[in-house]
This record gives sequence, structure tokens and C-alpha cells, in this order.
Amino acid sequence: MRNTPHVLINTPEIEIWPGSLLRARSNHDARILARASHVLRRKRDGCYLAAQLRSGLMPLVSRLPEEPGIEPALAALHALQSQASRIPPPAGELPLDALQQWLEQLGLDSEGYAAQTGLPLIAEPAHLLLAGFDRYRRPLWLTRTAARGWQRMQQAAARHGVALEAISGYRSHAYQTAIFERKLSRGLALEQILTVNAAPGYSEHHGGNALDIGTPGKPPAEESFEHSAAFAWLQQHAGAFNFHLSYPRDNPHGIVYEPWHWCLRT
Repeated sequence: MRNTPHVLINTPEIEIWPGSLLRARSNHDARILARASHVLRRKRDGCYLAAQLRSGLMPLVSRLPEEPGIEPALAALHALQSQASRIPPPAGELPLDALQQWLEQLGLDSEGYAAQTGLPLIAEPAHLLLAGFDRYRRPLWLTRTAARGWQRMQQAAARHGVALEAISGYRSHAYQTAIFERKLSRGLALEQILTVNAAPGYSEHHGGNALDIGTPGKPPAEESFEHSAAFAWLQQHAGAFNFHLSYPRDNPHGIVYEPWHWCLRT
């Protein structure tokens, strides 16, 4: 497919990345990534599971067939590699079955949480597009509409002498769940974690339409961003690109004021 180098294919527990966009963590990784068209990457911790080479699939972990979620990931990879598959990437959203199981394991009452916060449950898209790179030179993944809107908005700001930087975009349910698991293992109570982290499945970042925005010289994701020229420009112009500030002061969801967090209206 023509757009394959710039598309992330999503399955519930494993992502399929273009190999050229992943960072090597060792010389061994670098040699493999240089030859890989795609890499299967575990969503919970970013572990590289297998690389698709010209010679075939190369496992990068032991017991690859036993990896949770491997079957749908291999099916998606096969569809991607099939010479007969000259069609756009998979459309739609992923099922929520795995998320519901993870929420139960965390001891989180999803219905009660939704009622308390007013936040909707957000499914992950089946694929995302490369929308550029964030402040840290990491690939920025967004839905097609959000990617185009972000690029146009960033370019328009630049014409006004304002620099907008992406801090982060899409985040998976699995990654958010892993954050909760790590904090619980350190002895934090679930109620404490929920004061600073949205429950898995309830962050706008899951849908690929939200991104955190910064500007050079300002620390990321801090309230001081509201005093920047970038924030003033967003307040005046973001609506023209269909982006809005999700969590203003005293928002009804009980989320702290986040002047850096902007989401595409859908």
C-alpha cells in the first residue's frame, strides 16, 4: 500500500509499526530495524516482538506464539503484506473486550467512574497516520482528520510567528493500564492514581483525536503554558481548525485545568 510507511496498524494488544520509524535500543536492534518493513510492538511496554524481513517473520522474543494478542496481530500483518491487499488501512474502532477485562483486574468500577466524571468510554482506532514528530522526535500518531487538522493549524501558527509543538498524541488502553499497574505495585491507592491519571479507556488520547501542545521555552504539560503566545493564538484560532480546549478551569469532569490539551471536535 502506498501509505503503509506512514500508517500504524492497531490491534488490541499489539501495534504494527513501520520499521523505519522505531528507535534502535542497541546495535542489534539497529541492524534488524534497518532491514524490517514492519515491527510488531507490544503496547503495554513498547517491547519489540517480531520484525517482518524480506526472508520472513523474525521473532524478537522467546515463545512468540504464546504472546497475548499475537493471533490478531499476525492476521493484520498478513493482510498488510498480502500482494492482493491493495486497499486502504482497516477502518473503524477496536473492540473493548480486553479493556473491560483490564478494568476489572484493576478493581475499577467503569460504570461508577463514568457516572462520576461524565467522561465517555473511548475506543481505539484500527489505524492511525503519522502526523509528524513531537518535541522529543517521537512519531506523532493521530487519526487522518486530526493529523490533517493539526498540520494545517501548526503551519498557520507559524505564518503568524507562533511555534506550536506536539508533546504527545495517541496513547493506547494497554499503555494507560500499565501506568496504573506500576503505580499500584508501588503501593499507591487506586483513588490516588485517579486524581492524576484518567482511567484506562477514558482519556481523549485513546481516540487519536487529541494532542498535548507546547511551545519552545515552556515546560511540557504545565499550567504556565497559558501565559505563552502559543496559548493565546490557540484560544483565538484553534476553533477554525475544529480543535477545542477540553479541560478548562472548573470543568465538569473534575480534571485539573489543562491549557495544553486540545482535541478535534468529532
